[in-house]
Amino acid sequence: MKFAAALLLSSAAMICAPSAFAATPDVVVSIKPIHSLVASVMKGVAEPKLIVEGAASPHTYNMRPSNAAALQNADLIFWVGHGMEAFLEKPLEALGSKATVVTLEDAPGLTKLKFREGGVFEPEAEEGHDHGHGHNHGAGEDHADGEDDGDHDHEGNDVHLWLDPMNAKAMTAEIEKQLVQADAEHAAIYQKNAAELMGKLDALDTELKAELSPIKDKPFIVFHDAYQYFEHRYGVKVAGSITVSPETMPGAERVKEIHQKVEDLGATCVFAEPQFEPKLVKVVTEGSKAKSGVLDPEAGALKEGPELYFDMMRGLATSLKTCLSQ
Repeated sequence: MKFAAALLLSSAAMICAPSAFAATPDVVVSIKPIHSLVASVMKGVAEPKLIVEGAASPHTYNMRPSNAAALQNADLIFWVGHGMEAFLEKPLEALGSKATVVTLEDAPGLTKLKFREGGVFEPEAEEGHDHGHGHNHGAGEDHADGEDDGDHDHEGNDVHLWLDPMNAKAMTAEIEKQLVQADAEHAAIYQKNAAELMGKLDALDTELKAELSPIKDKPFIVFHDAYQYFEHRYGVKVAGSITVSPETMPGAERVKEIHQKVEDLGATCVFAEPQFEPKLVKVVTEGSKAKSGVLDPEAGALKEGPELYFDMMRGLATSLKTCLSQ
Protein backbone atom coordinates (compact mmCIF):
# COMPACT_ATOMS: atom_id res chain seq x y z
CA MET A 1 0.00 0.00 0.00
CA LYS A 2 2.78 2.39 0.96
CA PHE A 3 4.48 1.67 -2.37
CA ALA A 4 1.23 2.29 -4.33
CA ALA A 5 0.67 5.59 -2.47
CA ALA A 6 4.21 6.68 -3.16
CA LEU A 7 3.75 5.82 -6.84
CA LEU A 8 0.53 7.86 -7.00
CA LEU A 9 2.25 10.81 -5.32
CA SER A 10 5.20 10.72 -7.71
CA SER A 11 2.80 10.50 -10.70
CA ALA A 12 0.86 13.47 -9.36
CA ALA A 13 4.10 15.42 -8.95
CA MET A 14 4.96 14.69 -12.58
CA ILE A 15 1.57 15.94 -13.74
CA CYS A 16 1.81 19.08 -11.59
CA ALA A 17 5.34 19.96 -12.75
CA PRO A 18 5.40 19.36 -16.50
CA SER A 19 8.29 21.74 -17.13
CA ALA A 20 10.67 19.57 -15.14
CA PHE A 21 9.90 16.60 -17.36
CA ALA A 22 9.10 18.34 -20.65
CA ALA A 23 10.16 16.33 -23.65
CA THR A 24 12.66 18.32 -25.67
CA PRO A 25 12.68 17.82 -29.43
CA ASP A 26 15.05 15.23 -30.87
CA VAL A 27 17.39 17.37 -32.99
CA VAL A 28 19.79 16.06 -35.64
CA VAL A 29 22.36 18.18 -37.52
CA SER A 30 24.28 17.25 -40.67
CA ILE A 31 27.79 18.73 -40.33
CA LYS A 32 30.04 20.05 -37.57
CA PRO A 33 30.01 23.84 -38.24
CA ILE A 34 26.19 23.88 -38.29
CA HIS A 35 26.01 21.47 -35.34
CA SER A 36 28.12 23.94 -33.36
CA LEU A 37 25.62 26.76 -33.95
CA VAL A 38 22.65 24.53 -33.07
CA ALA A 39 24.44 23.23 -29.95
CA SER A 40 25.06 26.83 -28.85
CA VAL A 41 21.37 27.75 -29.18
CA MET A 42 20.32 24.54 -27.38
CA LYS A 43 22.78 24.95 -24.50
CA GLY A 44 21.13 24.15 -21.18
CA VAL A 45 18.23 22.31 -22.85
CA ALA A 46 19.61 19.31 -24.77
CA GLU A 47 22.40 18.28 -27.14
CA PRO A 48 21.75 17.85 -30.86
CA LYS A 49 23.01 14.70 -32.61
CA LEU A 50 25.61 14.98 -35.38
CA ILE A 51 25.62 12.94 -38.61
CA VAL A 52 29.10 13.60 -40.13
CA GLU A 53 31.38 12.92 -37.18
CA GLY A 54 35.14 12.94 -36.70
CA ALA A 55 37.33 13.75 -39.68
CA ALA A 56 34.74 12.60 -42.24
CA SER A 57 33.75 14.99 -45.03
CA PRO A 58 30.20 15.57 -46.29
CA HIS A 59 31.65 15.40 -49.82
CA THR A 60 32.53 11.72 -49.48
CA TYR A 61 30.33 10.55 -46.58
CA ASN A 62 28.54 7.19 -46.39
CA MET A 63 25.55 6.88 -44.06
CA ARG A 64 25.81 4.53 -41.07
CA PRO A 65 22.96 2.56 -39.43
CA SER A 66 23.23 4.84 -36.36
CA ASN A 67 22.70 7.88 -38.65
CA ALA A 68 19.61 6.26 -40.17
CA ALA A 69 18.21 5.61 -36.68
CA ALA A 70 18.90 9.22 -35.64
CA LEU A 71 17.04 10.56 -38.70
CA GLN A 72 14.13 8.22 -38.10
CA ASN A 73 13.71 9.41 -34.50
CA ALA A 74 14.31 13.10 -35.22
CA ASP A 75 11.74 15.86 -34.65
CA LEU A 76 13.95 18.53 -36.21
CA ILE A 77 16.75 18.08 -38.78
CA PHE A 78 19.12 20.91 -39.74
CA TRP A 79 21.24 20.71 -42.90
CA VAL A 80 22.79 23.25 -45.28
CA GLY A 81 20.99 21.84 -48.32
CA HIS A 82 21.16 19.82 -51.51
CA GLY A 83 24.42 21.31 -52.74
CA MET A 84 26.41 20.48 -49.60
CA GLU A 85 25.17 17.19 -48.14
CA ALA A 86 24.06 15.37 -51.31
CA PHE A 87 24.39 12.04 -49.44
CA LEU A 88 21.46 13.09 -47.21
CA GLU A 89 18.87 13.72 -49.92
CA LYS A 90 17.43 10.20 -50.21
CA PRO A 91 17.71 9.35 -46.47
CA LEU A 92 15.80 12.54 -45.61
CA GLU A 93 12.97 11.49 -47.93
CA ALA A 94 12.94 7.92 -46.68
CA LEU A 95 13.68 8.36 -42.97
CA GLY A 96 13.07 11.96 -41.99
CA SER A 97 9.39 12.01 -42.92
CA LYS A 98 8.12 12.75 -39.39
CA ALA A 99 10.71 15.47 -38.82
CA THR A 100 10.72 19.14 -39.72
CA VAL A 101 13.66 19.45 -42.13
CA VAL A 102 15.30 22.90 -42.02
CA THR A 103 17.36 23.79 -45.10
CA LEU A 104 19.68 26.53 -43.85
CA GLU A 105 20.79 27.68 -47.31
CA ASP A 106 17.23 29.10 -47.51
CA ALA A 107 17.57 31.11 -44.28
CA PRO A 108 16.59 34.78 -44.71
CA GLY A 109 19.41 37.33 -44.70
CA LEU A 110 22.21 35.15 -46.11
CA THR A 111 24.87 36.58 -48.40
CA LYS A 112 25.14 34.15 -51.33
CA LEU A 113 27.99 34.02 -53.81
CA LYS A 114 28.00 32.30 -57.20
CA PHE A 115 30.12 29.19 -57.49
CA ARG A 116 33.38 29.62 -59.42
CA GLU A 117 34.22 26.94 -61.94
CA GLY A 118 37.73 25.81 -62.61
CA GLY A 119 40.41 25.11 -60.02
CA VAL A 120 42.67 27.67 -61.63
CA PHE A 121 40.15 30.46 -61.86
CA GLU A 122 39.57 31.71 -65.40
CA PRO A 123 42.35 33.91 -66.86
CA GLU A 124 39.94 36.82 -67.44
CA ALA A 125 38.91 36.46 -63.81
CA GLU A 126 42.44 37.22 -62.70
CA GLU A 127 42.56 40.74 -64.09
CA GLY A 128 39.48 41.88 -62.23
CA HIS A 129 39.93 39.50 -59.34
CA ASP A 130 39.49 42.31 -56.85
CA HIS A 131 41.41 40.51 -54.12
CA GLY A 132 39.02 37.62 -53.89
CA HIS A 133 35.90 39.61 -53.27
CA GLY A 134 33.77 36.73 -54.37
CA HIS A 135 32.69 37.93 -57.83
CA ASN A 136 31.39 35.25 -60.09
CA HIS A 137 33.41 36.15 -63.23
CA GLY A 138 30.59 34.58 -65.26
CA ALA A 139 31.30 31.08 -64.03
CA GLY A 140 29.30 28.57 -62.12
CA GLU A 141 25.80 29.06 -63.43
CA ASP A 142 25.74 26.31 -66.03
CA HIS A 143 27.21 22.91 -65.57
CA ALA A 144 27.84 20.67 -68.55
CA ASP A 145 25.62 17.58 -68.65
CA GLY A 146 23.88 18.64 -65.46
CA GLU A 147 26.94 17.63 -63.44
CA ASP A 148 26.78 18.38 -59.76
CA ASP A 149 30.11 18.55 -58.00
CA GLY A 150 28.43 18.75 -54.62
CA ASP A 151 29.76 22.18 -53.70
CA HIS A 152 26.97 24.40 -54.94
CA ASP A 153 23.20 24.53 -55.02
CA HIS A 154 20.90 24.19 -58.02
CA GLU A 155 21.11 27.94 -58.65
CA GLY A 156 24.89 27.84 -58.94
CA ASN A 157 25.56 29.28 -55.47
CA ASP A 158 28.54 28.20 -53.39
CA VAL A 159 27.17 26.50 -50.27
CA HIS A 160 30.11 26.90 -47.84
CA LEU A 161 27.94 29.64 -46.39
CA TRP A 162 29.07 29.32 -42.78
CA LEU A 163 32.56 30.69 -43.52
CA ASP A 164 31.21 34.22 -43.12
CA PRO A 165 30.21 34.93 -39.49
CA MET A 166 27.41 37.20 -40.76
CA ASN A 167 25.92 34.17 -42.53
CA ALA A 168 26.36 32.22 -39.29
CA LYS A 169 24.24 34.96 -37.63
CA ALA A 170 21.50 34.58 -40.26
CA MET A 171 21.55 30.81 -39.73
CA THR A 172 21.43 31.30 -35.95
CA ALA A 173 18.25 33.39 -36.32
CA GLU A 174 16.63 30.58 -38.34
CA ILE A 175 17.83 27.90 -35.88
CA GLU A 176 16.35 29.90 -32.97
CA LYS A 177 13.04 30.36 -34.81
CA GLN A 178 12.71 26.64 -35.60
CA LEU A 179 13.62 25.53 -32.07
CA VAL A 180 11.14 27.97 -30.50
CA GLN A 181 8.41 26.67 -32.83
CA ALA A 182 9.22 23.05 -32.01
CA ASP A 183 9.67 23.59 -28.26
CA ALA A 184 7.87 26.70 -26.95
CA GLU A 185 8.50 25.46 -23.39
CA HIS A 186 12.19 26.41 -23.66
CA ALA A 187 11.70 29.46 -25.90
CA ALA A 188 13.28 31.89 -23.41
CA ILE A 189 16.48 29.78 -23.19
CA TYR A 190 16.78 29.46 -26.98
CA GLN A 191 16.27 33.22 -27.40
CA LYS A 192 18.83 34.10 -24.74
CA ASN A 193 21.40 31.64 -26.16
CA ALA A 194 20.85 32.89 -29.72
CA ALA A 195 21.32 36.52 -28.65
CA GLU A 196 24.57 35.60 -26.86
CA LEU A 197 25.79 33.62 -29.87
CA MET A 198 25.13 36.54 -32.22
CA GLY A 199 27.11 38.85 -29.94
CA LYS A 200 30.01 36.38 -29.97
CA LEU A 201 29.85 36.14 -33.78
CA ASP A 202 30.09 39.95 -34.07
CA ALA A 203 33.12 39.96 -31.75
CA LEU A 204 34.74 37.13 -33.76
CA ASP A 205 34.21 39.07 -36.99
CA THR A 206 35.95 42.16 -35.57
CA GLU A 207 38.82 40.00 -34.27
CA LEU A 208 39.35 38.22 -37.62
CA LYS A 209 39.27 41.46 -39.62
CA ALA A 210 42.11 42.83 -37.50
CA GLU A 211 44.09 39.59 -37.61
CA LEU A 212 43.85 39.08 -41.37
CA SER A 213 44.40 42.69 -42.41
CA PRO A 214 48.23 42.39 -42.76
CA ILE A 215 48.07 39.44 -45.22
CA LYS A 216 45.27 40.69 -47.49
CA ASP A 217 47.29 40.97 -50.70
CA LYS A 218 49.29 37.74 -50.55
CA PRO A 219 48.02 35.14 -53.06
CA PHE A 220 47.65 31.52 -51.98
CA ILE A 221 46.29 28.26 -53.41
CA VAL A 222 43.74 26.03 -51.65
CA PHE A 223 42.86 22.36 -51.99
CA HIS A 224 39.29 22.97 -53.18
CA ASP A 225 37.33 26.14 -53.75
CA ALA A 226 35.59 26.30 -50.38
CA TYR A 227 36.69 29.71 -49.12
CA GLN A 228 34.80 32.32 -51.15
CA TYR A 229 32.77 33.52 -48.18
CA PHE A 230 35.89 33.87 -46.06
CA GLU A 231 37.61 35.76 -48.90
CA HIS A 232 34.63 38.01 -49.46
CA ARG A 233 34.38 38.90 -45.78
CA TYR A 234 38.08 39.45 -45.07
CA GLY A 235 39.57 40.40 -48.43
CA VAL A 236 42.16 37.59 -48.49
CA LYS A 237 43.36 36.49 -51.93
CA VAL A 238 42.78 32.90 -53.07
CA ALA A 239 44.50 32.54 -56.45
CA GLY A 240 43.13 29.10 -57.35
CA SER A 241 42.38 25.60 -56.10
CA ILE A 242 44.00 22.24 -56.81
CA THR A 243 40.73 20.46 -57.51
CA VAL A 244 37.30 21.73 -58.48
CA SER A 245 35.53 19.03 -56.52
CA PRO A 246 37.02 17.20 -53.54
CA GLU A 247 35.48 13.90 -54.68
CA THR A 248 37.52 14.03 -57.90
CA MET A 249 41.28 13.86 -57.71
CA PRO A 250 42.95 16.14 -60.27
CA GLY A 251 44.73 14.69 -63.30
CA ALA A 252 48.35 15.32 -64.28
CA GLU A 253 47.35 18.24 -66.51
CA ARG A 254 45.57 20.05 -63.66
CA VAL A 255 48.51 19.49 -61.29
CA LYS A 256 50.91 20.87 -63.92
CA GLU A 257 48.65 23.90 -64.41
CA ILE A 258 48.57 24.62 -60.68
CA HIS A 259 52.34 24.10 -60.39
CA GLN A 260 52.78 26.75 -63.09
CA LYS A 261 50.26 29.02 -61.37
CA VAL A 262 52.19 28.82 -58.08
CA GLU A 263 55.36 29.98 -59.89
CA ASP A 264 53.68 32.68 -62.03
CA LEU A 265 51.79 34.24 -59.16
CA GLY A 266 54.49 33.85 -56.60
CA ALA A 267 51.81 32.22 -54.44
CA THR A 268 53.51 32.01 -51.10
CA CYS A 269 51.42 29.15 -49.66
CA VAL A 270 49.49 26.10 -50.83
CA PHE A 271 46.98 24.70 -48.34
CA ALA A 272 45.88 21.10 -47.90
CA GLU A 273 42.75 19.98 -46.00
CA PRO A 274 42.85 17.28 -43.31
CA GLN A 275 40.25 15.03 -45.01
CA PHE A 276 41.98 14.89 -48.40
CA GLU A 277 45.20 13.86 -50.12
CA PRO A 278 48.02 16.03 -48.68
CA LYS A 279 50.70 14.60 -51.00
CA LEU A 280 49.14 16.49 -53.91
CA VAL A 281 50.20 19.68 -52.18
CA LYS A 282 53.82 18.44 -52.12
CA VAL A 283 53.65 17.77 -55.89
CA VAL A 284 52.21 21.22 -56.58
CA THR A 285 54.83 23.06 -54.51
CA GLU A 286 57.83 20.98 -55.64
CA GLY A 287 60.66 23.12 -56.94
CA SER A 288 58.93 26.37 -55.94
CA LYS A 289 59.46 28.63 -52.94
CA ALA A 290 55.85 28.13 -51.83
CA LYS A 291 55.26 26.80 -48.35
CA SER A 292 52.42 24.50 -47.43
CA GLY A 293 49.86 24.64 -44.65
CA VAL A 294 46.51 23.10 -43.70
CA LEU A 295 43.06 24.72 -43.72
CA ASP A 296 40.07 22.96 -42.19
CA PRO A 297 36.85 24.59 -43.52
CA GLU A 298 34.61 21.75 -42.34
CA ALA A 299 36.29 21.37 -38.91
CA GLY A 300 37.27 17.75 -39.54
CA ALA A 301 40.10 17.91 -37.00
CA LEU A 302 38.07 19.61 -34.25
CA LYS A 303 35.93 18.27 -31.44
CA GLU A 304 32.23 18.91 -31.95
CA GLY A 305 30.35 21.28 -29.66
CA PRO A 306 29.34 24.93 -29.15
CA GLU A 307 32.93 26.25 -29.35
CA LEU A 308 33.83 24.41 -32.55
CA TYR A 309 32.64 27.19 -34.88
CA PHE A 310 34.90 29.73 -33.18
CA ASP A 311 37.87 27.34 -33.05
CA MET A 312 37.42 26.56 -36.75
CA MET A 313 37.28 30.22 -37.86
CA ARG A 314 40.23 31.22 -35.67
CA GLY A 315 42.10 28.16 -36.96
CA LEU A 316 41.63 29.30 -40.57
CA ALA A 317 42.90 32.79 -39.71
CA THR A 318 45.89 31.45 -37.76
CA SER A 319 46.91 28.99 -40.53
CA LEU A 320 46.74 31.71 -43.14
CA LYS A 321 48.61 34.24 -41.07
CA THR A 322 51.32 31.77 -39.99
CA CYS A 323 52.06 30.62 -43.53
CA LEU A 324 51.65 33.93 -45.37
CA SER A 325 53.61 36.01 -42.86
CA GLN A 326 56.80 33.96 -43.24
